[in-house]
Amino acid sequence: MRTTSPLLALQQARRHLLEHGHCPSGVVDERLARSWRRSVAAGLAPTGRAMADLPSPGDLRQAMAGNHSLLTHSRPIMEYLFDQVRHSHSVVVLADRAGMLMHTLGSPGFIDKAERVALTCGASWHEAHRGTNAIGTALAEGNAVEVHGGEHFLERNSFLTCAASPILSATGELLGILDISGDHRNGHAHTLGLVSTAARMIENRLLVATCTRNIRLHLHREPEGIGSVAEGIVAVSADGWIVGANRVALAQLGLHTGDLGATLLERVADVRLDDLLSQHHRRPQQPQALRLRGGALLYAQVQLDAAAWPAVHKPSASVPTAAVPDDALARLDTGDARWRAAADKARRVVGKPIPVLIQGESGVGKEVFARALHASGPRSSGPFVAINCAAIPEHLIESELFGHVAGAFTGARKEGSLGRLRQAHGGTLFLDEIGDMPLALQTRLLRVLQDRSVTPVGAGQAVPVDFCLISATHCQLLQAAEQGRFRHDLYYRLNGLTVQLPALRERSDFDALTTHLLAELAAEQGLPHPVHLAPALLQRLAAHPWPGNLRQYASVLRTACAMLAEGEDQLGWEHLGDDIVQALQTVASPVSAAAAPQAPYQPLQRHVHGHAPALLSLQQLSSAAIDQALQSARGNVSQAARQLGISRQTLYRKLAARVH
Repeated sequence: MRTTSPLLALQQARRHLLEHGHCPSGVVDERLARSWRRSVAAGLAPTGRAMADLPSPGDLRQAMAGNHSLLTHSRPIMEYLFDQVRHSHSVVVLADRAGMLMHTLGSPGFIDKAERVALTCGASWHEAHRGTNAIGTALAEGNAVEVHGGEHFLERNSFLTCAASPILSATGELLGILDISGDHRNGHAHTLGLVSTAARMIENRLLVATCTRNIRLHLHREPEGIGSVAEGIVAVSADGWIVGANRVALAQLGLHTGDLGATLLERVADVRLDDLLSQHHRRPQQPQALRLRGGALLYAQVQLDAAAWPAVHKPSASVPTAAVPDDALARLDTGDARWRAAADKARRVVGKPIPVLIQGESGVGKEVFARALHASGPRSSGPFVAINCAAIPEHLIESELFGHVAGAFTGARKEGSLGRLRQAHGGTLFLDEIGDMPLALQTRLLRVLQDRSVTPVGAGQAVPVDFCLISATHCQLLQAAEQGRFRHDLYYRLNGLTVQLPALRERSDFDALTTHLLAELAAEQGLPHPVHLAPALLQRLAAHPWPGNLRQYASVLRTACAMLAEGEDQLGWEHLGDDIVQALQTVASPVSAAAAPQAPYQPLQRHVHGHAPALLSLQQLSSAAIDQALQSARGNVSQAARQLGISRQTLYRKLAARVH
């Protein structure tokens, strides 16, 4: 988008646009002209100011939480990118799909200038708010762009030169924008290429992280190119459908994002998926030659997640394997790789003077994990004392934790109280929701952890204590510390080892986990037979987001088991509460239509030439539901798939089938 026209010519071109509704030919290219026209349509004036105010801290936190994965995988690449431009008076910026800036790294000599035009976290750089700029224009155009000096629609931004590139998901969905903005006098011809390469590095990291349940093929023309930023990456389902790819792979295979979920691997490459997997089993790290249908030759390396593909990773009898732990943590392990990694890390420090911090959403099983960790260590015979820091009234929490002597305060027990910290002596203290502990009490807890002694309320002498410390929280403690809501020094005391437990919707072991839960519930309720779920219902349950995670899911299954009649051993829709049926019910695809309950819900109907309504066929129901969801989502396939309760790949496949 760079132009050699002087600033005056650009100003005259903008004035011509405002007066006549179009740009003079030969002054600006068509992409810049389109962006200027969008800026005018948004009500902006070249000499005016931006139309967006900074959001509230709560809105920014919510946006960052919703883009957690994007932020996590972008930060290391942004740090690398900033090292390349550190001395060029510039700032590296990450924006979300709406143009809100979420993370910045800037040169000290330039950051003040950047902040004067709101090039800072929380600001929106959508075209409708800031006019033509690299971030907003890359969002609008869907491509990498560069906006230099006077090409910015707002004249107050003309001191900037900016280069931005979109960051796409494995299915081509726009996730955000990576940008380098700097002083226009220091612009460099290679900046756009640099930021585009960094954006593709982020895309590759995200693809690998989000496609753990799929077979991944890493592709390049040369075997040595596999693993580089220039490699193509393809995600393939177990039945051979290409369900995700990075931009390099799409170009290599001659595909478009619309082909994802609707194209078999065998249609683009002369290879059977079973043959690829067999060769991978024999030589896991060996690239395989892959002949495309058009004749081109690529090399492919197969990569699999061990938890999702245990059969492929089954060790040879001739290869010695490490002993499988047989402890309380192992008995909770139902195959998810992330959960298992957390357990393996925690198992290594149990029994050592290293505190463990468990992070995860509410309901993921943090206390269950903590109890299993305690039972797996050398203090298993000692007490396990759990304290929910969010549940104890603030005026009682001090005496509850530290205990008190007789008559220490009005209402104190006559015999005094040991306090929960002293009750944990010789065992494990579990502090749940530690992020909700009042600041004043955090100071006293820090002293206990430093001195390994407790001074009860009303006492003048400290009492030694010895316990293993496990804490848990659903919030980000480091962020809370940076905002002054949690003590930094206490955070570092608690954070000997941090493990993150995955949300239920992120786990790859849903079926095995369900079997484990049902076995526990059958024993809990004294059921005479093993219990299982109807296959169609299990499929719908697996697709549900479960905001309450394991706690919510176990509660649903517990109620369903209680609804079983004598002699029944299969759970169906009739055993679920009305609220969960309503949440799960959908009239989408044949799969979900078969899974949904048929009564008391009425099927969709249509009127035929003014006569009585006729029942729609299953195929018509599916097609109508897809059309309705796409219309409701304004063409957003991801949102429509969520409304229908099916995967985005399945929706693409159904749309492709209708075309053919």
